Amino acid sequence: MNKPAMRGHPAPKKPPIPPQVKPRPRPTTRPAAKKPAAHKPAINNFRSRLSLIMLEAASLVITAALLVIVLLGYSADRFSGTRFFSSLLPFAIGVVGLILVAAALLIGWWKLRTRLRALSSLLPPMLAAGLALMVGWFAIQGEFALAYGHFRALVGGKQEAARVTLAHQVYAAYRRYDTAQLLRLVKRSQEYNAAIEEAAKAFDLDPNLLQGVAATESSFLPRDSRDGGHGLFQITRVPKIATEQAGRRLGVDKLSLLDHRHNAFIAAATLKHYLAEMKGDLFLGLLAYNIGPTNGGLRFIMQQYGVTDFVTIQPYLQQLPRDYPVRVLSYSLAFRLWQHEGQLPAYEEGKNAVRIQRIGIPGLQMEF
Repeated sequence: MNKPAMRGHPAPKKPPIPPQVKPRPRPTTRPAAKKPAAHKPAINNFRSRLSLIMLEAASLVITAALLVIVLLGYSADRFSGTRFFSSLLPFAIGVVGLILVAAALLIGWWKLRTRLRALSSLLPPMLAAGLALMVGWFAIQGEFALAYGHFRALVGGKQEAARVTLAHQVYAAYRRYDTAQLLRLVKRSQEYNAAIEEAAKAFDLDPNLLQGVAATESSFLPRDSRDGGHGLFQITRVPKIATEQAGRRLGVDKLSLLDHRHNAFIAAATLKHYLAEMKGDLFLGLLAYNIGPTNGGLRFIMQQYGVTDFVTIQPYLQQLPRDYPVRVLSYSLAFRLWQHEGQLPAYEEGKNAVRIQRIGIPGLQMEF
């Protein structure tokens, strides 16, 4: 029996029964993948901004470097000399002025750059690249070659002064040649150019330089000479190592001086050997090639008289062929001009001198 409820105390209520919730069926298909966020414009990308900054900086550096070369080159030529008030002081004042102008231009560029970036991030690098291209176009003109030559003389000191002096000896020798004679040499060389180019490539030499050696030695008329020379390059006694290297490059055990190809390889190996012995000095290397082992070789002569370059050794050569390097390089220059222009321009006519100097002497041309 149920007990009656006590008075004054209501009977406790039973908790409500929660309604049954049916489980939701799982979807049979996967939810659609979220669309990737749209990429930001490339100009706002870090790599793109860095590339633009690098382009702008490189363009400004190239422009500034070329302008400095031109201004200092022309200043060095204008104020050349050793007098203090007429040469040294004006040049020093010009250098200080160049530094001040460079600082002012840098500040001006920074202000202009801020305004340009407000319009477009592409404008500063585009303008800088345009300036570099404009100055670069000027650099390929003949006037820049002269300014660059003066700049090299300014920085290179004694070594560059000697190089310029010897280079002009070569230009003067080319100027004295008869054009018809040079054309005959060029025509006769056609038969041997393939062998010469192959030998030059094998020993990393300028083909025009080897052509100049052959023109000087045999005038491209291979024969045996009275002093014991043989073939195209008039080979006489050569270092044993040069013969070994020539045979190795040719892949033969026995070399024949009557074979034009063998003759060219021996000459290239010998010249390369003497250039290395003279530490890359072209004039001394050619002189050593011509002297060979006579009187102990060129190195012995230089040690005997305490000289270090071609200019100072010339007075001691006496009966030895001191003009040999100049003759070789003047012929080499003729072959270089024929290769570049298909003609042999007269050095003294019009602006030919500047154009020829810009083309440069093989092995001695202007280096950037």
